[in-house]
Amino acid sequence: MSTLSSRRSFLTHAAAGFSTLALSRHALAQGAAEPPSRALAIENAVTEPVRVEVNARAIPSFEPRDRTRTRFGSLEYRSGLVLTSRYRGFGGLSGIRLDAKGEGFLAVSDQGGWFTGRIRYAGGKMAGLDDVEAAPLLGAEGRPITDKRLWWDSESIARDGNVVYVGLERVNQILRYDFSKGGTHARGEVIPVPPGVRRLPSNKGLEALVVVPKEKDKGKEQSKGQGQPLAGTLIAFSERGLDADGNLTAFLIGGPTPGQFSVRRTEKYDISDAVLLPSGEILILERKFSWFTGVNIRIRSLQLKSIAPGALVDGPALFVADLGQEIDNMEGIDAHVTPEGETVLTLISDDNFSMLQRTLLLQFTLAE
Repeated sequence: MSTLSSRRSFLTHAAAGFSTLALSRHALAQGAAEPPSRALAIENAVTEPVRVEVNARAIPSFEPRDRTRTRFGSLEYRSGLVLTSRYRGFGGLSGIRLDAKGEGFLAVSDQGGWFTGRIRYAGGKMAGLDDVEAAPLLGAEGRPITDKRLWWDSESIARDGNVVYVGLERVNQILRYDFSKGGTHARGEVIPVPPGVRRLPSNKGLEALVVVPKEKDKGKEQSKGQGQPLAGTLIAFSERGLDADGNLTAFLIGGPTPGQFSVRRTEKYDISDAVLLPSGEILILERKFSWFTGVNIRIRSLQLKSIAPGALVDGPALFVADLGQEIDNMEGIDAHVTPEGETVLTLISDDNFSMLQRTLLLQFTLAE
C-alpha cells in the first residue's frame, strides 16, 4: 500500500474514531456515573507513584503530503512524538505544564491521574520521555478522587510555582494542590468558584485554566497593579458553556477583579486549553468535529489586557490544522522560552484510550 493510501486509510479510521468519541461523550453526558473500565488503570487502591515505561516514535514531518513544509500559519514545526506504553492507564492526557527549560513536565489524565517525567532532546528535537511516573489525583481525604461519583474527568491544569490547579469538568469544580507537600502525593482542596461555573454543561464545562502570576520585587510579592490588573487571578475557560449571544463563557477567579467574561465563538470551535505567554498574550487551543471534515484544531491569540469582567474578547487565528496533518484530539498546550529567545509551544493529545487514536506530543516555534 502506498504512503498516501495508508494516510487516507488512517484518516478514514481516525474520523470514524472521533465519530465514536462524539457519540460516547454524548452518552456519558446523560449521566454515566463511572469512567470507562480501562480508565481505572491507576487503581483506586494505589496512592503511591508508579514508574511507567513510555515508548516514543518520531514524527519527522507535520505535513505528510509535503514533507518539506515546516511553516504552518505563525508556527514553525520543530518535532513530534507518537507515545505508547504497556501501562494500562497511559493515555487520556488533557493538559500539560512544563518547566522553564521545556524538559520536566506535569500532565493530567482525564481519568483522574497525574503523569510526571522529563522530555529528552537530541539536536533540539524531542527524542523520548524519561523518568515517567503515574499517580492518582488525591482528594482532601487522601483517597483518589475517582472514589467520588463523577470526580474523574480532570480536564485542565494550571501551575503557579508549587501551587497546581486542576479543573474537573463533570462536576465543574477546581482542586488546589500544594506540591511543596509531597508533589503528586499532595491532597487537593476544593476552591470556591462563581455560581456560573457550577451551571456549566456537565460535559462541556471547565476545559482550560491559566494563572496570571504576581510580580516579585526584591523578595516581596506584589501585584503588577498599574501594569496588570489581573495579577494573581485564576482564569477558567469553558469548553462550550455559552452565554446569551452564543459566545464561550470564562471566569476570573480570585485576584482584584473577579467576574465573568466571554470569548467570541467562531466557526463552531470549542476551547480545549490555554497558555499565558510572557508577552501578555493568551493562546487558546481550540478544536471542532464535523461528520464531513473530521477533526480540526486552531490556536487563537487573545490579549490579556483586553480581559475584564463583562468583556467580550476575540483575537486572530495563528494556526489551523486538520487530519491531513499529524494531529489527533489535541487537548493540551504549554509554552517555554529557549536560551536563544524562541517561544516553543508544546501540544499533547488525548487518545480517549481508543485504539483508533494516538497520544501525540508536538512542538512548534512561534515565528511571529
